[in-house]
Amino acid sequence: MDTVGLWSLVRFAHVAGAALWVGGQLALSLVILPLARHLLAPEAKDVFTAAAGRRFGLLTGAVFLPVQLGTGWAMAWHRGVTWVSLAEPGYGRTLAAKLALFVVVMLAAAAHGLAHAKGRPDLARGLAVVSLVGSLGVVLLATALPVT
Repeated sequence: MDTVGLWSLVRFAHVAGAALWVGGQLALSLVILPLARHLLAPEAKDVFTAAAGRRFGLLTGAVFLPVQLGTGWAMAWHRGVTWVSLAEPGYGRTLAAKLALFVVVMLAAAAHGLAHAKGRPDLARGLAVVSLVGSLGVVLLATALPVT
């Protein structure tokens, strides 16, 4: 039986980071925000949801994004992925699609924060949905990639 090596730890950090990101989005969207809307007065709800969003955004920027970028780059390097190989059928194209969707998700998440800060709740809500659905798509594409 193999022991847990460096690449298992790198892969674990990558998967755990993705699980925390998508799980956090799901928890906020399906549990925390609906309860806040139902249980809190409008002013308290607004303060609470803004604070929860800021905290999630800070954790994303300080922890999630650096972990995902670092471990993703390391696993691609370990597997020998090149810019040219991203156009090849199979692994390359699947990884390219995952990376492109990841960029869309991060842009939607950032735009969600800006829309919320500028007092555009409908736009912010739509961008949050785009980010969440896109995140689920990233996870789906990731499951199609073989272990590095």
